[in-house]
Amino acid sequence: MWKHHAKLERHSLLLVLGILIVVSIGGLVEITPLFYLESTIEKVDGMRPYTPLELEGRDIYIREGCYLCHSQMIRPLRDEVERYGHYSLAAESMYDHPFQWGSKRTGPDLARVGGKYSDAWHRDHLIDPRSVVPESVMPPYAFLAKKDLDARDIKAKVETMTRLGVPYTQEMIDNAEADLQAQADPFSAGGTALKKRYGDKVQQRDFDGDPDRVTEMDALIAYLQMLGTLVDFKTYQAENPENLR
Repeated sequence: MWKHHAKLERHSLLLVLGILIVVSIGGLVEITPLFYLESTIEKVDGMRPYTPLELEGRDIYIREGCYLCHSQMIRPLRDEVERYGHYSLAAESMYDHPFQWGSKRTGPDLARVGGKYSDAWHRDHLIDPRSVVPESVMPPYAFLAKKDLDARDIKAKVETMTRLGVPYTQEMIDNAEADLQAQADPFSAGGTALKKRYGDKVQQRDFDGDPDRVTEMDALIAYLQMLGTLVDFKTYQAENPENLR
């Protein structure tokens, strides 16, 4: 059959029809399973929605364009896994609207940055990147430590996330502002309720080194310190190795 390809090459209409047939078959193979699969995302223990403070931090991350230079997607390739850790799971981005996979790496991937450095390191890095990474080309974000976090619309943000499929409960929505304040204050009595709603892994402390205020620096560091920490990869076993992104 392969010897007769000249016929297709000489007749453009036959070539176009052949291309349409092949593309249609390939498309059906990829699309058809989506009609009967309940979800293409494997359920993973430990995943939860962002806390209000982390959600504000993620919005600051987006606002400042951090995704333009940092990815949050470790591909299942040996060199990436050895450098950054376990490959990224689809479930780790299931509550991201929009997702933060990124498209280039001027700086390192951040999918597993949570807990890798101290809060003080992140604070110094954001204020003066070259003070901790001499070769860094990242611009300084010192203003984040001087700007109080405007969280007046946090309840509305959390409620909006529910419309996008994030499973916040009504209790989480009603207590969004209180939970935000509690997470940034290690001595807050609201910490118990915060962890009851979001789990014991929630990090409750003063992230920016200024206990008298909740700043944008607090929110961004809280977000960064959470990345990659929700799934326990020491016990994780993939149900389906093909469920990679």
